[in-house]
Amino acid sequence: MKKLNRQQMAWRAAQDLQEGMLVNLGLGMPVACSQYVPHGREIVFQSENGIIGAGPLAGKNAADPDLVDAGSRQITVAIGGVVIDSVASFAMIRGGHIDVTLLGAFEVAANGDLANWDSRMPDKGPLVGGAMDLAASAKAVWVIMEHTTRKGAPRLLDTCTLPLTAPTCVKRVYTDLAVLSVGPAGFTIHEIIPGLSQAGLQAVTGAKLTFAPDCGVINAPDLTDEE
Repeated sequence: MKKLNRQQMAWRAAQDLQEGMLVNLGLGMPVACSQYVPHGREIVFQSENGIIGAGPLAGKNAADPDLVDAGSRQITVAIGGVVIDSVASFAMIRGGHIDVTLLGAFEVAANGDLANWDSRMPDKGPLVGGAMDLAASAKAVWVIMEHTTRKGAPRLLDTCTLPLTAPTCVKRVYTDLAVLSVGPAGFTIHEIIPGLSQAGLQAVTGAKLTFAPDCGVINAPDLTDEE
């Protein structure tokens, strides 16, 4: 059994973005989704620091140190894209104009509660940033995260143990083991990595799982974390 790496997780989430969506990408794994949108599908990416129409990473010859996304990556701007100030950017977010925000997380609860910051980290402090605005205001919240902690503890739980970013907001989760939705019945698995059994997935999850009748296998391309 081989878990998905970070680029493969971002690739899988990107496949579900639909034509014409206005999408915000959070820090960490989510920002890589812009690299993997299916060819010919037009998605408008919004970066909370003030870009509407954020493009792919800039090549060495096109990199501009003044043009960065929310993760400080040097990027390009798509044709028709614009740069706006932070006030206008967050007015767009708080006004409910974002179709999907893709965020990282520490924990997600079976009712859709999101915890993606930890005030108990003395070296970092309570750095929730714009995630609260995004989680509370976007039309849909999707999460990309590893299924377990480095110590093997589950991140998908009945109830979050960390401070909440926003309650009952998460609709989909993409992990290194599975793709799942969050609904009234809790977590429903739609895809699972090759070689992992349903019982094996349940054993590393802290909440009851339901498996969709058409539950399939994730067929991710061969990507490396260096891409």
